Amino acid sequence: MRVSSKPEKANTIDNPVIPGFYPDPSVCRAGEDYYLACSSFEYFPGVPVFHSRDLVHWTQIGNALDRPSQLRLPLDAPSSGGIYAPTLRHHDGRFWLIVTNVSGDGNLLFTATDPAGPWSDPVRLTGVHGIDPDLAWDDDGNCWCTTAGVGQIRIDPHTGETSGPSRRLWSGSPGAKAPEAPHLYRIGDYWYLLIAEGGTERCHSVSIARARTPTGPFEPCPANPILTHRGTDHPIQNTGHADLVQAPDGSWWMVLLGVRPGGGTPGWHGLGRETFLVPVDWADDWPVVGELSATMPAPPWPLRPQAGTPDREDFDLSELAPHWVSLRHRPPEVCTTKEKPGWLTLHARGGSLDDTDVTFVGRRQQHTSCRVRALADVADGGGGLAVRLDEQHHYDIVATPGELRVSARIGPLNTVVASRQTPPGPVVLRIEVAAVHTVNDARTGPDTVTIGFEEADGTFVELASLDGRYLTTEVAGGFTGRVIGMLAGAGSVHFDWFEYQPVDR
Repeated sequence: MRVSSKPEKANTIDNPVIPGFYPDPSVCRAGEDYYLACSSFEYFPGVPVFHSRDLVHWTQIGNALDRPSQLRLPLDAPSSGGIYAPTLRHHDGRFWLIVTNVSGDGNLLFTATDPAGPWSDPVRLTGVHGIDPDLAWDDDGNCWCTTAGVGQIRIDPHTGETSGPSRRLWSGSPGAKAPEAPHLYRIGDYWYLLIAEGGTERCHSVSIARARTPTGPFEPCPANPILTHRGTDHPIQNTGHADLVQAPDGSWWMVLLGVRPGGGTPGWHGLGRETFLVPVDWADDWPVVGELSATMPAPPWPLRPQAGTPDREDFDLSELAPHWVSLRHRPPEVCTTKEKPGWLTLHARGGSLDDTDVTFVGRRQQHTSCRVRALADVADGGGGLAVRLDEQHHYDIVATPGELRVSARIGPLNTVVASRQTPPGPVVLRIEVAAVHTVNDARTGPDTVTIGFEEADGTFVELASLDGRYLTTEVAGGFTGRVIGMLAGAGSVHFDWFEYQPVDR
């Protein structure tokens, strides 16, 4: 674990604390350390796991589901299928992780002594139905699993067996749709049931109820929803799917997802649902959520910055770092750094990102403006760089020994927007994403995506500049965000390095 040895003092912090497509955060504390897990949907490896010493700076330490025995995603699993909404808990000296694989295996439970891994093979919870499963233990040792809806059943977390019938605990606020993301806690004299409701779009919100026992009956908070930005012009929207954690000083905090839409109407977000942090106070035994903003007062303890994801990857290690993801699975025979030392070699399966089994390795876009470059050797095939939202929404630059081609896939439309002869030798491909800060009319997109290559002297040759709104959830639908990476569409493609740089604009 890479931890700064010198704590820093700061007056403010920036939100989101984990930017980019890291939704549905679940957090727990073990001693002075915090751990957090997020949904991963159709990407492999699944369920990224983060570590922090201050709740503000997070470093990805692994992926809980990094073996085919843990994560089975068939090639026809749709985008925004796969792994939904984990709950991460520390109990009885172990870490417990429960998730839903909506593309086949249902609800699954994993354990580890070290959250960086390895995690166990799954315990299948065949008697637990519904998504967004939660785990909570009472003083008698009973383990309660609560799911979206909001239903609850007692389970044996070691075997997966259920005891007794499933029962409805609470349906959320009257008239609000999608009561989901339940988390059950014992805090003081009450059991609290925290949920999201209103759907994960603009009406998303956080509500809570309490009871004297984990099985209810639950009394809703009179101030529900305790957090929402619906109906406002706040720059952070879709706020919900929260989890509570107590700091060592006794203060309480909430992690939750939100989005940062840009452009005109209705506002578009391409980075996906991101992880935010907000303080929580208590009044009359009810939580009172503080103001959620892009810049907020720092916690009352020294901050401990950690080494983040490096801007440049030279592929010198035998294994890829945990922030690299692929689609549905990653067979070692099609993706390796061992075949050509110091290079990432991709062997083509599917012909393009239109295909569910294409060979693709990428990382999440985490900044509203960024520059991505990679040196590709396509002497033995064809491949390049891409910005991906799903199979029907992506922008690509693909090189073959004879041609450089920029393509745009927008729903049913698939168009080559530019082409030219490939320069000799390995070629530096480049994609620049630039946030739009001036809204000219309601149709102004959130950003532009400029695609091209570099000549030998480093001069950027722009081949196309495309409207970024077509790679957003508001256009494409679904639950994910942009992933930028490398693909092989034919033969074998070798990448010497990959560089992702945030750009201040």
